Amino acid sequence: MSFINYSSREINCKIVYYGPGLCGKTTNLQYIYNKTNPETKGKLISLSTETDRTLFFDFLPLSLGEIRGFKTRFHLYTVPGQVFYDASRKLILKGVDGVVFVADSQVERMEANIESIENLKINLAEQGYDLNKIPFVMQYNKRDLPNAVSAEELRKVLNPRNVPEFPGVAPTGVGVFDTLKAVAKLVLSELRKGGQG
Repeated sequence: MSFINYSSREINCKIVYYGPGLCGKTTNLQYIYNKTNPETKGKLISLSTETDRTLFFDFLPLSLGEIRGFKTRFHLYTVPGQVFYDASRKLILKGVDGVVFVADSQVERMEANIESIENLKINLAEQGYDLNKIPFVMQYNKRDLPNAVSAEELRKVLNPRNVPEFPGVAPTGVGVFDTLKAVAKLVLSELRKGGQG
């Protein structure tokens, strides 16, 4: 649920990158962070315990315009990929405005993708959200690898609803900003409708 800061005249929106372990969520965020204007972004913060890492930072994109005289600040989060960090994932999804699901295109990671998307649906439902009703996009990452499953196969298994989807190669930036822009636009159109909550 977006948060309005009246003193800075900003609407704060939370976008969470979700997906199986080592699928490229962190690489997406690091790429975005490194390519974002230093004057419009906060610090890249990594919350690490011995076994768990969560990254987040916020930025104020200048090109997306204002809503009712307020600027929009996006807070980007990654969740830890491994299933046994479920408590952390639930916490990070609290108050979410949009979700990016980063799928690992490698054939041997299909089961992990399916498990992770099911976990996302369950965790959102526990917070009172329906994945079918919140801004949601998909990125098929690791498209450059020789063992990548076809986009058609990924779509059939992971994206039956046909939400916006993008091929990605996160370390080189392929699809990274396309994915972010798509989810940001969906979040903004939801805000303009006043449909949060």
